[in-house]
Amino acid sequence: MTEREPAASDFRVGSELVVRSIAGVPTVEHGDDLFEIVVGALERAEIDLRDGDVVVLASKIVSRAEGCFVDLGSITPGETALRLGQEVDKDPRLVELIVRESIGVSRKTTGALIVRHRLGFVSANAGIDASNAAPRGAAPSSGPWVLTLPRDPDASAAALRAKLTARYSTNVAVVITDSWGRPFRRGTVGFALGAAGLPVVWDRRGASDRHGRVLDATESAVADSIAAAADLVAGQADEGRPLTLVRGLAFAPSDESSKALLRDPEDDLYA
Repeated sequence: MTEREPAASDFRVGSELVVRSIAGVPTVEHGDDLFEIVVGALERAEIDLRDGDVVVLASKIVSRAEGCFVDLGSITPGETALRLGQEVDKDPRLVELIVRESIGVSRKTTGALIVRHRLGFVSANAGIDASNAAPRGAAPSSGPWVLTLPRDPDASAAALRAKLTARYSTNVAVVITDSWGRPFRRGTVGFALGAAGLPVVWDRRGASDRHGRVLDATESAVADSIAAAADLVAGQADEGRPLTLVRGLAFAPSDESSKALLRDPEDDLYA
């Protein structure tokens, strides 16, 4: 391994972090302005954004605003979906959509397809969500409805951050989250699907530990850690808390996106 200069201190976190759910977010529909929704919720909570604040949104409200609704009744499965659906005992229409949202199938088991999503990460069933997934005004005879992930969550995060930065004249970041399972561990945890304005990976290589040993492999997944903390207060069921504020960090503005978190497929031992 080549020697590196000590890592720059472009990110800091103190001994206390505030993770606060922001109430009052309505059911988001296609075409709604997420900036107006976020600002309205912050104003009702009497919150002004400060330097270092991170605004965290659940991907579902981004998908709904961007119109990522799919009526499975409109999907005609192809041969691959029909075969995989039979193998894993899954609706072949849903399997067809999973295949369309993916660039490859990594593993398969009853009820689940582990795929590499078109956005580059590995997840179950391409992150497609069937809960609270119908659009307003959906005909009773339509469906079942599902939501795909946002088309470009990094771009969505960057667009929202630009408006919030202009509105509050401060250095803030935006993280868009989803939840996934992990190899060898039970349960789901939040992760950064999209990010803008902060270093998503804190490279500590070149820094020293308390005993003077130089770190040669330590990289902290900052955006994923923020997403996991926000996921605790946002909830996964009927909480209805898709907007979270994380306060207590200090960081230099960054052009990094969530893609910096992706492992090269050739180096991914779990894919």
